Amino acid sequence: MQAADLTRAEWTGFIKRRAAELGFMACGISRAEFLEEEAPRLEQWLSKGMQGQMRWMENHFDKRLDPRRLVDGAKSVISLLLNYYPAEEDQQPADTLQVSKYAYGRDYHHVIKDKLKHLLWDMQAHIGEVGGRAFVDSAPVLDKAWAKKSGLGWVGKNANLITPGAGSFYFIAELIVDVELAYDGPIRDYCGSCTRCLDACPTQAITEPYVVDGSKCISYFTIELKDQLPVEVQGQLGNWIFGCDICQDVCPWNRFSRPTPEAQFSPHPQLKEMRETDWREITQEVFQTLFRHSAVKRTGYAGLQRNIRFIIETPASGGPASIEAEKGETTSS
Repeated sequence: MQAADLTRAEWTGFIKRRAAELGFMACGISRAEFLEEEAPRLEQWLSKGMQGQMRWMENHFDKRLDPRRLVDGAKSVISLLLNYYPAEEDQQPADTLQVSKYAYGRDYHHVIKDKLKHLLWDMQAHIGEVGGRAFVDSAPVLDKAWAKKSGLGWVGKNANLITPGAGSFYFIAELIVDVELAYDGPIRDYCGSCTRCLDACPTQAITEPYVVDGSKCISYFTIELKDQLPVEVQGQLGNWIFGCDICQDVCPWNRFSRPTPEAQFSPHPQLKEMRETDWREITQEVFQTLFRHSAVKRTGYAGLQRNIRFIIETPASGGPASIEAEKGETTSS
């Protein structure tokens, strides 16, 4: 092994050890280069309008596929996973309106950005001059593609990254840096013949294995869509008022999910006490108490009220309890 290879291996080892110390559950590294396989998939997905009103996904097409257009002199993409799965005692009861688990605690953008900044500072202190940028779901980076490329998991039929022995309840983030490191390789797909996520999706957003029509996803309707919710999805949103976890909840790999050790992702104690009446009568003050630092602020008080009314007033829903019963039948099949 040449001296340069030894140096890259040593730097890589340091980065992965420090990432673990900062609380990341996994770290993988891949060469910063053009994503050849993703280009036609992204182009086709956009051409079919599967982005809905998420027009920002149409922008910076070239940057989404080539990290060297985002960071001058980029050599490596460091992908990191941060577990957000809540402990059972912190999860909302099944018979009430639901907020996606990722939004229970403090907004992940802030939590992860702080960790990434520390990791980059530590790299600069250990390696020397390192240029780079941190990315947390707020820039044109195909995070799942890079995580897959660096061996952190495979992209499942529900289009989520799935990690053996860990599942998929985690955030993905990146550091794109201008130093060469030792690179990891992808792993195989372990979805097999399973179709639980396709079968369970109430809006048929998973149009075929590995393809999700974003404009049909419950998360899209409850977060991204700024208009009134369409009449045609009445009775299909279950009891989800912000996001949706159905395709992850039914995934067999998530039986390996373990509670996150990250205290900042713990929910406000009042959240699991909320019942349908409480949600119906939620005030601006209660909203601020529950979600002051949460990603739920993205939809805002008015947006959450819109979602609550739509679900509670939907005649076909039969209320949250009956919806959960239907979901349970799907999950166990």
